Amino acid sequence: MGTKIFHNPRCSKSRQTLALLQEKRIEPSVVEYLNTPPSKEELKKILGMLGISPRELMRKNEDEYKELNLNDPALSDEQLIDAMVAHPKLIERPIVIHDNQAVIGRPPEKVLELIG
Repeated sequence: MGTKIFHNPRCSKSRQTLALLQEKRIEPSVVEYLNTPPSKEELKKILGMLGISPRELMRKNEDEYKELNLNDPALSDEQLIDAMVAHPKLIERPIVIHDNQAVIGRPPEKVLELIG
């Protein structure tokens, strides 16, 4: 399958994570997820690989999080996933997928757990 990074080039942590992969001689396929957001199915698969809930993948300081009232505990996982697909800025970054496992590169060194 190779390695994939859901990347935002404007994010320093995302750039550092990509540089760390490249230092290890790994050239991941780069998905600029703000331009090419994951589908609902792909996001569910990523959440499964990360082993976290949709709320744990959300950037809670984004304006959209507040504007859409996404802190409402009554919202279902499906509703939170729909919000991230519609507003990819809400997705925590960067996400690195390697051999059907995933990790969020915060801090960037977390990717070393995946690539050994």
